[in-house]
Amino acid sequence: MANELDELNGPIAEEGRDVNVIQKQIPVKTGAGSVVFEVVLWVLGIIPGLVFLFMKIKARTYLRQLQQKIQHNASQIDNYLEQRVVILQNAAKLLDKAIDLDKDVLKTVSAYRGGINPNADTSRNETSQNVDKLFGQINVALEKYPTMQAHNEIEDCLRQNSYLQKEITAARELYNDSVLQWNSAIQEWPTKMIVASKLGYTTRIPFTASKEIKDQARGTFF
Repeated sequence: MANELDELNGPIAEEGRDVNVIQKQIPVKTGAGSVVFEVVLWVLGIIPGLVFLFMKIKARTYLRQLQQKIQHNASQIDNYLEQRVVILQNAAKLLDKAIDLDKDVLKTVSAYRGGINPNADTSRNETSQNVDKLFGQINVALEKYPTMQAHNEIEDCLRQNSYLQKEITAARELYNDSVLQWNSAIQEWPTKMIVASKLGYTTRIPFTASKEIKDQARGTFF
C-alpha cells in the first residue's frame, strides 16, 4: 500500500501556503452520550460512580492549576512588555533631545506605560504588536541620524531592547505551549472534557505575529 502522504511523488504546493491563527475561542460541548455514560456508571454500582466522581474532581483541579500556569506565563510577557515600553520611552526622550522626533511617537510610547491589560489575551497581543510598531518608528528616526546610534545611552537602550525582545519571544513560546496544553486537555474525553463543558471552558488563543511582522519577514534583507 502506498503512503497516504508521499513527499517525493505527491502533489507539491509550489506556490507555498501561508497560515494564520484564527482569533476564535471554541466552547467545549458534550452530548447526550456523556450523560448516558455517567448514568451507566452509577447504574453499574456506587463504586464505579464514585471512582468517576473522584476522577472529575482531579480533572477540575488539574484544569484550574493549568489556568494558573497560563496566567503566570502571561504575566511574564506583561512584565517584559512593560520593561520594553520603559526602554522605548527612554530612547524616545533621548532622541527627542537630539533630533526632531515625531511628537506622536513620544506621546504614544508614554501612553503604553502601564497600559497593559493583564486580563485579556487579545489586548496583550495587540499591545505587543503596537510596541513593535513604535520601535520600528524609533528605528526609522535613528536611521536618519546614524551618528546618534553611537551615543552611549541610546546604544544601551537599543541593546536592552534587543535583549528584552528575545525574552518576550521566549515567554511567548512558554505561553503558547501552555495554551496548547490547555486546548488539548479540555478535549480529553471523558473526565476533562465533561468537566470543561460543565464549567463553560473554551479554547484559548495563542500569541500571534502581526501583519506588519509577517510582511517584513517576506521582504528582502540583503
